[in-house]
Amino acid sequence: MNLFFLSVGIIVSGGILPLLLWRRFDAAKMIGVFGISSGCFLGLFDVISKLTQGQLIIASFSSRSLPLSFRLDSLSAFFLVAIFAVSLLSAIYSYHYQNNPDKAFGIAVTSLFFSLLVASMSLVVTADNMITFLLAWEIMSLSSFFLVIHDHQSRENRRAGYLYFIFSHVGAMFILAAFGVLYGHTGSFDFAAAANLYDPVKMLIFSLGFIGFGSKAGVFPFHIWLPHAHPAAPSHISAVMSGVMIKTGIYGILRMYGILNFHTPACGTIVIIFGILSGILGVVHALGQHDLKRLLAYHSVENIGIILLGIGIGMIGVSSGNPVMAVLGFSGGILHVLNHSIFKSLLFMGAGIVIQKTGTRSIDALGGLLKNMKITGITFLIGSMAISGLPPFNGFVSEFLIYLAGFRGIAGNTHPFVFCLLSIISLAVIGGLALACFTKVVGVVFQGEPRTRNTQRVDETGKSMIFSMVVLAGACIVIGIFPAPFMVMALKTVSSLGLDYGRIPIAPFAHMSTDISLACAIFLTIFVVLIGFRIWLYKGKTIGRTGTWGCGFTQPTAKMQYTGTSYAASILEFFRPVAPRVEDHPPVNGLFPTKTHYHSHIHDMIEMQLDRVIVNPILWLFDRLRWIQHGDIHLYIGYILLTIVILLFFV
Repeated sequence: MNLFFLSVGIIVSGGILPLLLWRRFDAAKMIGVFGISSGCFLGLFDVISKLTQGQLIIASFSSRSLPLSFRLDSLSAFFLVAIFAVSLLSAIYSYHYQNNPDKAFGIAVTSLFFSLLVASMSLVVTADNMITFLLAWEIMSLSSFFLVIHDHQSRENRRAGYLYFIFSHVGAMFILAAFGVLYGHTGSFDFAAAANLYDPVKMLIFSLGFIGFGSKAGVFPFHIWLPHAHPAAPSHISAVMSGVMIKTGIYGILRMYGILNFHTPACGTIVIIFGILSGILGVVHALGQHDLKRLLAYHSVENIGIILLGIGIGMIGVSSGNPVMAVLGFSGGILHVLNHSIFKSLLFMGAGIVIQKTGTRSIDALGGLLKNMKITGITFLIGSMAISGLPPFNGFVSEFLIYLAGFRGIAGNTHPFVFCLLSIISLAVIGGLALACFTKVVGVVFQGEPRTRNTQRVDETGKSMIFSMVVLAGACIVIGIFPAPFMVMALKTVSSLGLDYGRIPIAPFAHMSTDISLACAIFLTIFVVLIGFRIWLYKGKTIGRTGTWGCGFTQPTAKMQYTGTSYAASILEFFRPVAPRVEDHPPVNGLFPTKTHYHSHIHDMIEMQLDRVIVNPILWLFDRLRWIQHGDIHLYIGYILLTIVILLFFV
């Protein structure tokens, strides 16, 4: 693992050096981007070679008080591919995105915590014992917290950071409890000892771990930090947090399932139920959002739900003795981890350049951007179609595998039939709602007429941002048309879960990927032919420009366009029992009415309840404890001595 640790060291140095050179802004920014991106590239090259060769590497660093152990298998390598690839492109994107010399020190600090986040995520997925895992997990949580409060002058961003901090550590407490039960019954910090426990103990550990890891992944109802934290962070950080950081929660669930070797139907049932709730309610709440980045954040909850559906079907396939169903379900869920990291990062980067050029995150204040931001609009459209599961893009491939797994389960006995049928229906509903949501976003933000002056004068300056988005958009197309190598990667990852199926055959999946490639090739050929035919028909003809028909109005304005609110109103009305909408619209009265307004807001009922039960009491307690932070160094030394004295009673 020498090359892996070298890449991690380069990444960290790429965050430290800009902080030392922050007064020389251009040099610091260049060194930071080069250090982080080169470390990610080296790590990506290393893990892809090991994943294709199927190598298993173990490294240990032991001392009397801190035994550290790392293990790189196919499951770790697959998640590292997503971590290094997205972080590489996000670092490149940041070169022109963070281009304000007046905030040189703040940008240098962001580079430091960005590098620590990437390094800690890579250590989380390679940790081979509880001590190593918890240490890397805590570094990941703290570094991402400081990135969320990057703009700490904003009260809204500070609250988002506090909310994330609370739920991150509440989740960590459940993980610690799961590890505590495991250590209490085995007396060992190693994960390998978990397979010998009794089934009731395994069920307790899995349940505690699922809550803890589900909180980091944004699983409903532990998701309420996510729509606040992701919009607060800089857009390239939002891409990393939404694209790969929340996937460490999925990794934890898969790793816990693998080390416990606990193949009961209850595990699959729990995962599918939470997958259905996360998928449907995530996309419903996304439909009602007016903030572009907040909308994308809720779609992360939705896609975590899709991943859980695939994993849950795989677990039920194992418990019911249906290996094809199990392999298809796990492969679809794991492949969707990679696919979501690609198209969600692309969408957050697209949102970042839109916000930077227009100065607003409000969807209803945008419009007509495609005229001056063609590359951004096209790449955002590709990401929108990929996240909606449409062919020939990568989201279709992973969702197709999950569909196949569900249909294989329908042919089974009663228990798989019910939950597989629910999963198929839920996946179809999620796909339809996601398509409606991104039809709204693309139509309102990029098409139509500009609604404000800021949207009239925009450009696409910033080559590093454009480069990253084009590469990610290309990846969406390549995986959609040529899915074979990526499906093989997912299959090798499934083999590391210890399902006792021996060597998983590749040939049936190779034939399946060939059929997908052929169908996508036919689709693209027809599309290109139609485009060429249209160009030929209009060749030599004069194309006039005139105003859009104003429906009888002689002086139409931009306000007469559809808004995102009006577009989604009928769908949200259907889901009002689970996502109540509050409207503020004073009635229009009199012959000469005064100026009026309309505002609507979707209430997240879980957020309201958890705010009342958890968040507000904790924030109240923190306010009461402010007297501890008084600035007197003598009392701080006293705190340290008191802590040492107390610890002496236990050590």
